[in-house]
Amino acid sequence: MPIIPPSALGRSWIEWAKRMISVKLPFWLRIVVLVATLCIVAGVGLFTYRYFTRPTTLTVAAGSLDGEAVQAMTAIASRFAETNAPVRLKVIDTGNVMDAAKAFSAGNVDLAVVRGDTGDLPQARAVVVVTHAVVLVMVPPGSPIDSIERLKGHTVGVVGGEVNQTVVAALKDGYDLGTKVTFKDVAPADARREIQAKGVGALLVAIPLAEKYLSLVRGLFQPPAKALPVLVPIEAAGAIAETKRAYESFDVPKGTLRGAPPVPDDDLTTLRLSFYLVAQKKLDSDLITSLTQSIMNARRDLLHALPILAQITAASTDADAYIPAHPGAAAFYNGTQQSFLDEYSNMIYLTPMVLGALVSIAAAAWKFLGVGKQAKEGVLDSLYLMARRIRSADNEAALSDMEDEIDAILKTQLAKAAEGDENAIDAGTLNLAAHRLEDLIHYRRAELAMRQVRVPAA
Repeated sequence: MPIIPPSALGRSWIEWAKRMISVKLPFWLRIVVLVATLCIVAGVGLFTYRYFTRPTTLTVAAGSLDGEAVQAMTAIASRFAETNAPVRLKVIDTGNVMDAAKAFSAGNVDLAVVRGDTGDLPQARAVVVVTHAVVLVMVPPGSPIDSIERLKGHTVGVVGGEVNQTVVAALKDGYDLGTKVTFKDVAPADARREIQAKGVGALLVAIPLAEKYLSLVRGLFQPPAKALPVLVPIEAAGAIAETKRAYESFDVPKGTLRGAPPVPDDDLTTLRLSFYLVAQKKLDSDLITSLTQSIMNARRDLLHALPILAQITAASTDADAYIPAHPGAAAFYNGTQQSFLDEYSNMIYLTPMVLGALVSIAAAAWKFLGVGKQAKEGVLDSLYLMARRIRSADNEAALSDMEDEIDAILKTQLAKAAEGDENAIDAGTLNLAAHRLEDLIHYRRAELAMRQVRVPAA
């Protein structure tokens, strides 16, 4: 699309103004038209500014068995609104992380909190790591089970059911458990009863290492404190992580469940997985950069009220990351956001052109109002009205006085033109008016002379 030079745009406005002036609109009407035009332009400008600076609302799907994910995202969304962030969040509670992943895969939401090992997410790009969860295999105190191999012939209660089936599949493949171990889905509320009734010989959970969840684990077993569970290591975690990239080998620190005596009594190898806030790949990079920055700011502000937010960390920007970071998030983490010149180069380039156009428009408005031309029009009106006076003059003295007036006007205007006064009438217009008036005076003198000849003859 060709760019119209500001000079050409200005000329078109000036020509329009000249045509409007030629219509001889009253001065007050021209002011009304100009004010109305300025109001319309200002309104359009304000609407455009509000349109491009309005916050963008993104939908985010979240769900967890304890509702913690929805609570955290709701708190962040509220903080966005309070701080007038450029991005707003609409939180959709899907009930569990599996349904959140399904809603994201179907394209029903812009963002979702998902587990790295749930669902096929080819369009997902990581924004932040919401938290890490570790896989804990626990058995009652005094149980002979001290390794995953010794689970054979026992029933393992899987707390969380469907969401942890991928962990079960990874353990079966890593240890060739096959049908030698029975895995039974157990609701969180039924886990304690199942372990007490010996309905299961072990429990498998995947939880963040936060005090809230560690307290729940301690509560699954009977008091007193000596009855804390025994943690079973997953020694093949490294090998499993090599084939199942959603997991990584992780060492649970000594004394995580209890400090003295420590449980576990030494660093314990197990699997760890991540929860991500992911965004659709198609979302604009600048938008996700703003989102990432706003999340990190909200995390800092809400950390005191919601300690769980301390686990929010930057997504991996490595090229081979399991869930690649969104380019907008990577730009924020790497500090490669566009500079001022990069972001506003087009605006800087177009500003002089726009200003030139505005100056031309202002000049056209000035001409349209006729400001500075009233003096010219007053002089020309005097000259044009003098023609009527000449036609009605009844003696030579009146005609001589009018000739003196014409000479004075011509002298004044020529002096203004010599000084460069913009209000001076151009010489061509003056000459044309003067010649016309001189002809009228000549004819009027001749007419008066004929009249004087006719009266004596009568």
